[in-house]
Amino acid sequence: MPGNVLQFASWPKALALGLLALSVILGLVIWSIRRHRDPRLEIDCDAPIGELLPSIAGLSQGTVHEGNAVELLADNAFFEAMFEAIGNATHSVHFETFLWKEGRLGARLADALVDRGRAGVAVRILVDADGGKAMGEETPRRLRAAGCRFHFHHPRHIRNMGVFNDRDHRKLVVLDGRVAFVGGHCIVDGWMCASADRCDDVRDLGVRLEGPAVHAVQAVFAENWIEDSGELFLGDAYFPQLRRAGEVAVHVASIKAEGSPPAVKILHHLVICVARERLWIQNPYFLPDDEAIEALCATARRGVDVRVMVPSAQASDMPMVQHAAHHKFQALLDGGVRIFEYQDCLLHQKVMTVDGAWCAIGSSNFDDRSFETNDEITLGIRDPAMALKLEEVFQRDMQHAVELDAAQWARRGLWHRGKDGFFHVFNELL
Repeated sequence: MPGNVLQFASWPKALALGLLALSVILGLVIWSIRRHRDPRLEIDCDAPIGELLPSIAGLSQGTVHEGNAVELLADNAFFEAMFEAIGNATHSVHFETFLWKEGRLGARLADALVDRGRAGVAVRILVDADGGKAMGEETPRRLRAAGCRFHFHHPRHIRNMGVFNDRDHRKLVVLDGRVAFVGGHCIVDGWMCASADRCDDVRDLGVRLEGPAVHAVQAVFAENWIEDSGELFLGDAYFPQLRRAGEVAVHVASIKAEGSPPAVKILHHLVICVARERLWIQNPYFLPDDEAIEALCATARRGVDVRVMVPSAQASDMPMVQHAAHHKFQALLDGGVRIFEYQDCLLHQKVMTVDGAWCAIGSSNFDDRSFETNDEITLGIRDPAMALKLEEVFQRDMQHAVELDAAQWARRGLWHRGKDGFFHVFNELL
């Protein structure tokens, strides 16, 4: 009996040691996974970015599509062009978004999609389950009753337990397989900003795309549609023969390869390293990891004009994200990166321009959630005219922004520093 008592008494200790060993093993597995998805990117290349498009597209798991027409659309002009294109669709409408809330914009979009569905057009709508939880129950019912196919991406159900954190953050529309829209616009009334000079809610940018690259955007839509519905679509209604529509070269980054760095992360880090003259970034949620911070500072030190514009904490819809970003601003400022905080409203556009020759626009934030977890889409565009337009937008927005000074930033108060440090602890979850 005493031996049995001693044996029984040792169980808690053995259990604790077993749990500790299991925790260590799980920690090593997680560290190993992240290590393989977070390589330090090193590039030795002097070629201008205009000559590197095949390399950039290939390394971000895409293909260069020549002969496209790309139109930049700001604020509410994006929606007006989108509604016109939806109304003109005769074969198919594919719509995908992260955030859809009840309101005037959502009602107008539902009406437009219902109209196409009743006209016999194949309408497919994909909305992220988390982002669409405020769209109301009536809207999906209306859409389905009109013959539209509607699905939520990764709804909160036990069968999706392993993918609860994987969200569909893409915003895209494809009409008849011939016209596509890509950008950061959400289906929320605050995005209906009509003024080119000033906006009280949200400022955003998107593009209208025609030409061979539309097939690549259609393929991106198909990825999550097939996952959530099990339905394949094919034929000329979705992938028609596409001729040249312009002179712009486009590539698409969207793939989230298993066990490797996602395409959007490679793209964003890659272009930082190849910039030679100027690199301008506008992004609402700018939380670069240590490797990206090092790359941005190294780029600035070799004489490149590196500028980053974000909304201020007061203008942002998520002040905690801005404070988490503030925690690393000193390193960027000391490294020669110029940082501007936009004051008027939520600056939601997600764009980059490099050397006046190449630019990017899409749904990707500059943070680990977009780079590692979310499903995203970013268009890479080789077109000096488009790059110039985006640089003009940056310069216009500078009039409503405050540039941070490294010395003054170092003297910010303890309360500010405390919030920055606290929220940065959760930077990979924000």
